[in-house]
Amino acid sequence: MENNKGIWIGSVLLVCAAAGLGVFFHHFHVRPPIVKEPPPPPQQAVRTEEKTVSPAPPPKLEQSDDLIRARAKELSSHPKLADWLKTEDLIRRITAAAEGIAAGNSPRDGLDFLGPRKGFAVRKKGERLFLNPRSYTRYNLAAEAFQSLDADRAVRLFHELRPLFQDAYRELGYRDRDFKDTLIRAIKELLRTPVVEGEIPLKEKVVSYALADEKLEGLSGAQKQLLRMGPKNTALIQGKLRELARALGVPENQLPKSQTYSAKVR
Repeated sequence: MENNKGIWIGSVLLVCAAAGLGVFFHHFHVRPPIVKEPPPPPQQAVRTEEKTVSPAPPPKLEQSDDLIRARAKELSSHPKLADWLKTEDLIRRITAAAEGIAAGNSPRDGLDFLGPRKGFAVRKKGERLFLNPRSYTRYNLAAEAFQSLDADRAVRLFHELRPLFQDAYRELGYRDRDFKDTLIRAIKELLRTPVVEGEIPLKEKVVSYALADEKLEGLSGAQKQLLRMGPKNTALIQGKLRELARALGVPENQLPKSQTYSAKVR
C-alpha cells in the first residue's frame, strides 16, 4: 500500500463515468423532426415530397468534454460530480482506466484528478502498525456521489455514448474488442474485493507500507484501492456496481458474491 498523496478514487467513479455518462448525451441523438413544405397552389399539379433534416453527426472525442459537463445534472444531482468533470479528455482517461481495472491494475495516472489530496493515515499500537480508520472518511464524498447515480437510466443511455468509447478503445490498440465487455470485467474485478471488518495491519517497507495480511496483500491493485476506502464505502460502492451490472444485462448469478473478511493480525 503506497503512501501517496495523489491516491485517486478511480475505482469508484470509473463505472460512474463509463456507464453513466451516456445520460449526458440524452438530448444529442434525438431524432430530428420531419419538415413538410407547404402544399402548392391548386392550379399547380406539382407533387410535393417530405424533406427530412439530416441528423447531426455525433461529437468527436476532442469535442466531447463540454457536452459531458453540460449534461452532468442529468446523471446525478450530487454537487461534487461537476467538479470532477472539469478535467480534460474525459472519455480517453476513463477508457484507459477501465482497461486497467479490468486487468487488475490501479490506473492512478488516468484518474488521479479524482483523488483526495491527503495521504492515508497510519496508527501504531505497541510495535504494530494499522491503517487508521480516519483515512476512510477521505472517500465518503466519492461514495455518496457514486451511490446517487440512477443506474437504470445511466445504462439505458450508455448505448448512445458507446461509439465514442469504442473510438477511444481503438486508439489504445483494441480494435476487435467491445468496450462494454471490458467495462463488465472491470465491475467484476471490483466486486471480488472483500469488505474488510476490523483493523487492517500494515508492515513497513522502505518508502511506503504493505498490507501485513497475505490474502489482502495478494489482491490486485484495483481491489486494494477499493479496500483502502473502508468497509462502509466499499459496501456502498459495490451495491451500486451490482445495480449497474444488472442494468448492463449481467445476471446476478454471473456476478461475484459479496464477501466479508477479518484481517489476520500476527
